[in-house]
Amino acid sequence: MTDLPPASSAPSPAAQLVGRMIAMPADANPEGDIFGGWLLAQMDLHGSSPAFDRAGGRCATVAVDAMVFHQPVSVGDEISLYAEILHTGRTSVRVRVEAFKRGRAREDSVRVTEGVFTYVAIDADRRPRPLPDLAD
Repeated sequence: MTDLPPASSAPSPAAQLVGRMIAMPADANPEGDIFGGWLLAQMDLHGSSPAFDRAGGRCATVAVDAMVFHQPVSVGDEISLYAEILHTGRTSVRVRVEAFKRGRAREDSVRVTEGVFTYVAIDADRRPRPLPDLAD
């Protein structure tokens, strides 16, 4: 099962900007294409922000689902990451993260990668803990 909508050139209206960075040569292969693992790591790192906020503290990544790479990212592209919470459980938060690229001399952006990350709230002993109740 996938929680990913059809590809588009705009983030979901509910998504929030969680990060922006420039793809650098150290993150690329000899042809100048950015490693998928680098982009996945950025998405995991920045996708944890809404999970941390909802959990009221520390979270750990426990799953990556429905990861799709639509287009390559090149050295020099500006990457913008957007995230939105899809679902919360007793201890877990599922977050969809979308990555968009914009060439340095361009104004338009296009979705290049998207995935769903599951984070679990953890306590000081690194054990799962319940999410706090939402204030009404």
